[in-house]
Amino acid sequence: MSFQPANLSVSAPISPQIFRLSPLIRLTLLLLYVALTLPLPFLAKVTQAPVPPLWLSVGLALGAIALYAVLCERVILDDEEIRVTYPNWVPQFWRKGWSLPWAEITALKPRSTGQGGIVYYFLSQSGQGYLLPMRVAGFARLVQQVEAKTGIDTTDVKPLSQPWMYLILLVLTLFLLAIDTWTIWTALSLGLVAL
Repeated sequence: MSFQPANLSVSAPISPQIFRLSPLIRLTLLLLYVALTLPLPFLAKVTQAPVPPLWLSVGLALGAIALYAVLCERVILDDEEIRVTYPNWVPQFWRKGWSLPWAEITALKPRSTGQGGIVYYFLSQSGQGYLLPMRVAGFARLVQQVEAKTGIDTTDVKPLSQPWMYLILLVLTLFLLAIDTWTIWTALSLGLVAL
């Protein structure tokens, strides 16, 4: 990916645009968390685990809030910069966003992940890398704006994962939730646990 400053003069002004995490990804990950953790308080009761079910439930609820906070990531583009932010209720120590002026971006570098995918980092003039958010709804539009504002060729930049991957995960998660519900209902009806 090379830097082409000549394109900077032809980029049209853009009003602030907000790109949020894809609803499919948010729903899938939240439901997967619920499916994986829902039976744990009931199992703690049945097995008489040393951690009381109430404490476990509180911990799992806090975990759900933390996951939701991470999934509230927003990418904001305007004429001056690209920013990754979180809502005001998300503490800075938990998820810290970043901002990078368009004029500071020198390149968009690909890096392979441990699972064989490719992620991209903006490189600033100081050499610092900023991860390009790749799971936002409207990713193609975001990449077009990046190319328009920086002059960097983004024709090879593709999302990290395709929607069909999350659809498969969503279907499997719904099956897991159905099994969880049946298991909990059976345990309640047999009197193994009480609410």
